[in-house]
Amino acid sequence: MHTRKEESQDRAIVRIAAHLPDLIVYGDFSPKLPSVDYFDGVLMFVDISGFTAMTEKFSTAMYMDRGAEQLVEILNHYISAIVEKVLLFGGDILKFAGDALLALWKVERRQLKNIITVVIKCSLEIHGLFETQESEEGLDIRVKIALAAGHITMLVFGDETRNFFLVIGQAVDDVRLAQNMAQMNDVILSPNCWQLCDRSMIEIERIPDQRAVKVNFLKPPSTFNFDEFFTKCMTFMNYYPSGDHKNLLRLACMLESDPELELSLQKYVMESILKQIDDKQLRGYLSELRPVTIVFVNLVFKDQDKAEVIGSAIQDACMHISSVLRIFRGQINKVFMFDKGCSFLCVFGFPGEKAPDEVTHALESAVDIFDFCSQVQKIHTVSIGVASGIVFCGIIGHSVRHEYTVIGQKVNIAARMMMYYPGIVTCDSVTYNGSNLPAYFFKELPKKVMKGVADSGPVYQCLGLNEKVMFGMAYLICNRNEGYPLLGRDKEIKYFMCTMKEFLVFNCSRVLMYEGLSGYGKSQMLMEIEYLAQGENHRTIAIALTKISFHQNFYTIQILMANVLGLDTCKHYKERQTNLQHKVKTLLDEKFYCLLNDIFHVQTVKEEKIIFIIDEGQFVDPASWAFMEKLIRTVPIFIIMSLSPFIDIPCEAANAIMKNRNTTYVTLGAVQPKDIRNKVCLDLNVRGITKELDTYLVEGSCGIPFYCEELLKNLDHHRVLVFQPMESEEKTNVSWNNLFKNFSRPTEELKIFTLSNDEEIEEVCNLTSDVKLQNLSPPASLKEISLVQLDSMNLSHQMLVRCAAIIGLTFTTELLFEILPCWNMKMMIKALASLVESNVFDCFRNGKELQMALKQNIVSFEVNYRSLSLKPSDGMAHGEKEELRELESEVIECHIIRFCRPMMQKTAYELWLKDQKKAMHLKCARFLEESAHKCDHCQSGDFIPFHHFTVNIRLNSLDMDTIKRMAKFQGLKAEEEITFSKIEIPKKSELFPENLRPEEIREKILSFFDTVITKMKTSKENIIPLESCQCEEIVEIVIMPLTHHFLALGENNKALYYFLEITSAYLILGDNYMAYTYLNEGERLLKMLKNDKSWSHTFESATFYSLKGQVCFNMGQMVLAKKMLRKALKLLNRTLPHNLISLFVQSHLEKSRHFYYVNQQAQENSPPRKRRLAQLYRQTACFSLLWQIYSLNYFFHYKYYGHLAAMMQVNTALETQDDFQIIKAYLDYSLYHQLAGYQGMWFKYEIMAMEQISSLPLKDSGIEIVSYVADKLGYTKLLMGHLDLAIDLGSRAQKMWTLLQNPNRRYRVLCWLSKSLFLKNRNKQLVQVLGWLWDLSITEEHIFSKAFFYFVCLDIMLYSGFVYKTFEECLEFIYQNEDNRILKFQSGILLGLYSSVAIWYARLQEWDNFHIFSNRAKNLVSRRTPTALYYEGISRYMEGQVLYLQKQIEDQSENAQDSGVELLKNLESLVAQNTTGPVFYPRLYHLMAYVCILMGDGQNCDLFLNTAIQLCETQGNVLEKCWLSMNKDWWYSSSELTENQWLKTISSLPSWEKIVSDKVKMQDIQRNKFLMRINILDDPF
Repeated sequence: MHTRKEESQDRAIVRIAAHLPDLIVYGDFSPKLPSVDYFDGVLMFVDISGFTAMTEKFSTAMYMDRGAEQLVEILNHYISAIVEKVLLFGGDILKFAGDALLALWKVERRQLKNIITVVIKCSLEIHGLFETQESEEGLDIRVKIALAAGHITMLVFGDETRNFFLVIGQAVDDVRLAQNMAQMNDVILSPNCWQLCDRSMIEIERIPDQRAVKVNFLKPPSTFNFDEFFTKCMTFMNYYPSGDHKNLLRLACMLESDPELELSLQKYVMESILKQIDDKQLRGYLSELRPVTIVFVNLVFKDQDKAEVIGSAIQDACMHISSVLRIFRGQINKVFMFDKGCSFLCVFGFPGEKAPDEVTHALESAVDIFDFCSQVQKIHTVSIGVASGIVFCGIIGHSVRHEYTVIGQKVNIAARMMMYYPGIVTCDSVTYNGSNLPAYFFKELPKKVMKGVADSGPVYQCLGLNEKVMFGMAYLICNRNEGYPLLGRDKEIKYFMCTMKEFLVFNCSRVLMYEGLSGYGKSQMLMEIEYLAQGENHRTIAIALTKISFHQNFYTIQILMANVLGLDTCKHYKERQTNLQHKVKTLLDEKFYCLLNDIFHVQTVKEEKIIFIIDEGQFVDPASWAFMEKLIRTVPIFIIMSLSPFIDIPCEAANAIMKNRNTTYVTLGAVQPKDIRNKVCLDLNVRGITKELDTYLVEGSCGIPFYCEELLKNLDHHRVLVFQPMESEEKTNVSWNNLFKNFSRPTEELKIFTLSNDEEIEEVCNLTSDVKLQNLSPPASLKEISLVQLDSMNLSHQMLVRCAAIIGLTFTTELLFEILPCWNMKMMIKALASLVESNVFDCFRNGKELQMALKQNIVSFEVNYRSLSLKPSDGMAHGEKEELRELESEVIECHIIRFCRPMMQKTAYELWLKDQKKAMHLKCARFLEESAHKCDHCQSGDFIPFHHFTVNIRLNSLDMDTIKRMAKFQGLKAEEEITFSKIEIPKKSELFPENLRPEEIREKILSFFDTVITKMKTSKENIIPLESCQCEEIVEIVIMPLTHHFLALGENNKALYYFLEITSAYLILGDNYMAYTYLNEGERLLKMLKNDKSWSHTFESATFYSLKGQVCFNMGQMVLAKKMLRKALKLLNRTLPHNLISLFVQSHLEKSRHFYYVNQQAQENSPPRKRRLAQLYRQTACFSLLWQIYSLNYFFHYKYYGHLAAMMQVNTALETQDDFQIIKAYLDYSLYHQLAGYQGMWFKYEIMAMEQISSLPLKDSGIEIVSYVADKLGYTKLLMGHLDLAIDLGSRAQKMWTLLQNPNRRYRVLCWLSKSLFLKNRNKQLVQVLGWLWDLSITEEHIFSKAFFYFVCLDIMLYSGFVYKTFEECLEFIYQNEDNRILKFQSGILLGLYSSVAIWYARLQEWDNFHIFSNRAKNLVSRRTPTALYYEGISRYMEGQVLYLQKQIEDQSENAQDSGVELLKNLESLVAQNTTGPVFYPRLYHLMAYVCILMGDGQNCDLFLNTAIQLCETQGNVLEKCWLSMNKDWWYSSSELTENQWLKTISSLPSWEKIVSDKVKMQDIQRNKFLMRINILDDPF
């Protein structure tokens, strides 16, 4: 039975009937319209207060999760309860009108007395519902009820496609009047109802001066049985469910299929609802908060009482209204009797019906309707109110009886304007501003206090669209601002200037057309053009058109001619007439005759050059196009025009102009990100905006200035922008919150505009701490643009876009296919291809292609010599089909899709209901979590090792195969894998027998790596991966969306897990800023989950602090890093001592533990459990950073802490029994000892690491570990100054990483290999390595590789004596990329680049430029990290300071001596520091020697020089030795240095091409060194 009921409810006829009253469903009407029916009955009007306020609250909410779904839930919670009561008591819901409903009990007249009693009982019970319920969302929901009884007339009217019905008559008027008297919680009976009811049953209260009465309660006699009474009454109700259907609320739920009846009922339902019923989509599909335009039409009749008379008038009006609305995709939503007339509620912009220029169309329709209805004889007054804004559009009611309606303040405003301003067309200020119609079409009206409307804002009368041309009102709408430059249109302006020059020189007609979509800044550009076009020998006339100009013949030409003849300032036609006659007779200069030649068929002699500027050229009327076409052919004239793409095919004359050989068509695109940034800084008058805000505005605006303005207004409206004084970087105390003070600044040339006169108040714009930009709801204006595009799609395309919006801005085709309901792959590909063609989506083959596309700037300037609107019509359809087929093929190849505009994604996302969203997010999360791990190339597994074993985060249950696979991904090998052949790699004892000399060990090590490389190349086993690392793509396409799905589902612990995974991944990829960003997201969730005391939560907290420590370490903030890492270790049950006594005790314990682990290695210990492994891995990561932090410090006891941390790292790694962790720890321990100067220990641990790898199988992680060892050893040897060995190991590591297709590892090797070759003066090999580094940076879009490449190029020019890339190219790279987040927050690389440029300028003695770059470098010096990159940078910085010292001494500066002492002290401390690798000593001693000779200390100068030379010889540092020798000879020679020695040197620096072609000898380039100047002064101070 239940199944049968469900089946019947799913029938189309039942779903249609749910939208209609029984009066229509079971009615029998005449096919001739209008049709009139008479009957008796009781009417109930229920008015619900609070819904409009609630709608407003939701429609102005800040975030996207405010959704219509909550509103629907609350509205229907109340309304369905009322509907249910009415249906239970036998009523028929006639209409839902917003937040009110009208119900009918249709009975014979003799039954009215009893039925009124039933209806009163129903009314009191409805009030009872609200007395006990708590109000939701903080709003007080109350109802007032009015009852009337008597004769009722029903009118059915409409046309062949759409029917409407009305109930009219005295009873309807009575119920309205009674409702107006009611207060909250009242039940009011109309006078007639009070006359007809059973008065003995009702206790009433009289209303002063009124015949209507208020019901207090029912007072039945004690013997009265209401149930029996009610059952008896219901026998008179024709369609009250009884018998087998008594459990139904409504008999219409059981309607059988009847095609004829179905066809008849369909006419009463809106087309969009019928589409939804046909598609069997969810009821909530059409429920949303949506920007629409409401047109409320009220007709008051001359003879209100006669149904037949007003019936024909309503029919005529309805027919016309329908025909007008149909043109512009408007809909009649409701027709009802409203106070003293009949009202039509018309809506533009319903779901699926959004059209461009909606507001203009609504006003045009309103005026048309007004004009027509005013002519209908039986209509006395026509009043129309038009209002625009966000309202709730949706299905309101109960599952068995509901209607599609609109609720919101804008509906109320339109209704009130209609009633308070009778006899005219009125509109609100939003409609007025959005109409794009000239101001003279409107007249502001005096404000009136309107019931239920707190503040409507200004109210305007729309005077009509047929006004005569108003001269002097068509000037350009924008005003040029001297202090606000035109941004991002330099090429367009330059093109105009060239064209104008041609026109003025050659005296030949030119037409320049700028085509671009609305919002691209065309009007602003024309304003600038008008300013630039001013000149003495020509006249410039500029006008702006509106849509209405198109409908008036000769409008454009009339305006232009009026300007030429000076008629634009005349206020009256008589004045214009007199002026014109006067001009033509006497004052009209001969130079204007040329314009009248064609009109008056005369020949004139003199001509003045005229430039016409026309904004919104698409609105030029056909007659004016024809006139202009003739004008161009006969008179030299320059027309500049901006226009949006033509919607329809342009007229013949317009076509001719566009095809003219003198016409140039320039297509405007988006402006560049830097221009958007500049615009924001100008608009806000700040010197910088936070990077997060910059990204949001650049992405969200898509380079469209209007979008940017709207987004900025929206942020300002929600008060999330914070303005604060700009702080200098040196003054700021570093904390976690300001660690990444990442402000995007305007470009240099714009700085003059971004400051007010008061130089002191430089401000930057930040965001409030709690704001989440990605979740912000789009501004209504941008949402409207997206809805127009969305509604122009067919339903299946809309569904696809909506599903894609759930996934996010970027998604994969696999996931989209997973969540699309009942689609096949072919359907999806076809739909995607179509949406790619219409610029809804972009498609990409892989993540790399996506990243490259996002980094590339869109072409914003394109010159065509014909309009893009003029496509050849022949074969157009065939061409489009072919293009679509090609696109389908492309989509099949691509698996990543991205929304072209984020606003579309946000708008489509908001259309879903809460439960639907949740179900979709869950689907997405289930699908994505299967791929949420490292790529196959990296052996899968977690980014935080063994992470998923500590936290239960999976939605899907795991089968045994999955568990085995994940265990394998983590490096846990099955037995058969352990016995895998070692491919004849020598065993431990064979590799390093005792008593080998260091040279022999070196050869053994190199030979071992050579063997591995040979095996990698020749082995038949699957050693080498098939593809390169895809981890970055997985993070962005899988894990990030998965995190947001979990957040949407409220699964905070799962979201935290993946935020930490993302952070770890970004740290691996070298992106500290993104790691910082996602750690902050994680911190927010940690605070929310602080009450969770489980071990898994403790581990997450420890992981959070350890990652935080790593970010601080990378940023050179060692105090913060140490604090975070120690905190993490404490949570991981491992602490470092706080005092010296416990330090020595723990050191002793760790030594014992170390001895135990090393000697127990051979024995078979069971490996730790997975959760323990996760803990141990975190500990090793912390210890690895801590020993480096302690090594940086000068305090003597810190070296003991450093040693303890290094040993604890080794012990913890040994406990893991993981080869990679053990080898890494051995190499770190070895490096610690080398840097600390312990000669014996480091060698032992390097040999132990080599012995460990010799026993590894060359497969999966084994081969990567071998490559890592070669890489790490090469880096270590460079740091320690063993340059030859560093080159040998580095070149082998490079080969291995190349074979393993691991670009992230390969680029590091190439960087340090290039430095080793550079110091050895092996230029040929160096250039080869640089070529590889460049190729890698291009193919992988790897910014760090490119930055290092240019760093080496600068070094080559400064020290090697030739040019590989020019200084200008290097400098251009720095300017373009200094704000790149990876470079900006990478300790060392920018320090090196800035310092190298500063050295260049210091050598040229361009001290202003030197200070610019030296100061930038100075801000980065404090980011001390124990890395070779930092020491490369700091040594360059110190060199710059030393050169500046020479300048100070030469200028006999007061503080020169203090500067010299300070410099020497800093250089000495760098040499004394443990972490400074010996490879940097020669340069540092060289600089110290120079400082000494500048300060007159020859003895120490000699000492430092000799030490530097000795070190160079030991290390094989050919480059530094050569430079040292030259400087030494120079300093002690008697010859003087010419002023421009370096200028002379750089002018003769040969390029690498000349060296390769043997045009320059290698010996000659050795002499191209900078000789450090010394001051020939008796006393330098």
